[in-house]
Amino acid sequence: MNTVGLLDAYNEWKNSRYQRHLSAMKEQDKCPDCFGRGYYIYPANEFVYNVNPHDCPGCNGTGTYTEWESLK
Repeated sequence: MNTVGLLDAYNEWKNSRYQRHLSAMKEQDKCPDCFGRGYYIYPANEFVYNVNPHDCPGCNGTGTYTEWESLK
């Protein structure tokens, strides 16, 4: 298999995996970006244990698929 064929196969696999993720999140009405939590936690660094949650930009913090879909 040549390099281009390998890259094409990888991209197809990655796309099909993402599509399965989207359909599973749609069935559960959960935002695919934050898995329905409505927020992300970004740690400041490995020495600081005080983490601040931030609203998910994909669903505006609602955690729902319908909100995520309307913003896309």
